Amino acid sequence: MSFALGILPAGLLLAGFPIFIVLLAASMIALSVYMSVPLTAVQQNLFGSINTVGLLAIPYFIFAGELMSRGTVSVRLVNFVRSFVGPLPGALGVTTVGTASIFGAISGSSAAAVASVGKVMYPAMDAAGYPKTISAGMITSVSAIGIIIPPSIPMIVYGASSETSIPRLYAAGILPGLLLAAMLALYIVIRASGSRFEVAERLSFSNILKATGKAFWALGAPVIVLGGIYGGVFSPTEAAAVASLYAIVVTRLIFRELTWKDILDCAMNTALFSAQILVIVATAGLFSWILTVNQVPQHLVTWIASANVQPWQFLLIVNVLLLVWGCVMEPMSAILLLTPVLIPLVDALGIDKVHFGIILTLNLAVGLFTPPFGINIFVAQSALKMRTIDVYRGVLPFLLVFLAALVLITYIPAISMTSAELFMLD
Repeated sequence: MSFALGILPAGLLLAGFPIFIVLLAASMIALSVYMSVPLTAVQQNLFGSINTVGLLAIPYFIFAGELMSRGTVSVRLVNFVRSFVGPLPGALGVTTVGTASIFGAISGSSAAAVASVGKVMYPAMDAAGYPKTISAGMITSVSAIGIIIPPSIPMIVYGASSETSIPRLYAAGILPGLLLAAMLALYIVIRASGSRFEVAERLSFSNILKATGKAFWALGAPVIVLGGIYGGVFSPTEAAAVASLYAIVVTRLIFRELTWKDILDCAMNTALFSAQILVIVATAGLFSWILTVNQVPQHLVTWIASANVQPWQFLLIVNVLLLVWGCVMEPMSAILLLTPVLIPLVDALGIDKVHFGIILTLNLAVGLFTPPFGINIFVAQSALKMRTIDVYRGVLPFLLVFLAALVLITYIPAISMTSAELFMLD
């Protein structure tokens, strides 16, 4: 059985097979060779894994993000954030952090933030004298905030996999996301203080009013989604549907930037991307069921108990594991593969599943821009016309900031749990 559940998946991953093929092949070998279970269990578990109401939010949020990432939404957000920054050193860099955070709250997509924010901010920073590697590294890394600040698609997947409240996960992600954004902005200010990257602009109340007016409708999306969830108006799935409708109204009827054909194209892209995610969800559910039937998580819990591993030691090991794992696997696949194994250990050690979900998400956010296979790196390379090695060099300082934030959020649970209590109204 160890061959089917361990050696075979590892070999297929190293050979470059898609993750759903890896999980399905390992599951079929395990069922056919090592287990006396009717193969009808395959379709039952595949269907059962995606027969979850919470997963309906995924295509809706993807669709809303697709719509809002086109047109001038990113430009409006940049001007809005820039109007508040004023003469601060590294103002364009701080604007990049703020814009990526807000754009993440609209789309929940890190890659979309890289492309949309990058096409506006990179030329501006280049003209202001920012080193190209710093600009590229900044855009590539800070866009990862998009999967930490809600609405976050990886949090939906984790919540469905671990049976954890998605609204509570969203609430728990707000303060950690803001803390991370503040740490990144502080680093940029300190770095820019000793350089002359740009000419400071005067803080103007009239500019703030003008930029706020132009960005008003774009800023409405996260307000409606989060306000509706925590105000008890609708569930996360209903909020995602409302966000999609709102995005259509804003981009087609208010901004008048998209045609109905563009909206149909967005819907087709959404269907394709959603199918890619859900096929992984289905096969991961089958693989997880096999692990559970063969009591793999239970054996791990027993081993942890016998080894007298403390919670802080377990979290350190998990952080290292996830940082390495995130370098070679995209977040959704990693969550679906690791959650069924780790959650029994989390429960056994008395670690809150909401807090652990934030740790897991932040680790995998780091993987989005960590060499050699971080997806943000390749998006930035294409969108910014940069060499991969230059993007690698640019992200390293920001990687250290993310790791410092990870240590704080891991070992000060109050950051996540206070956020969860503060923003949950029930």
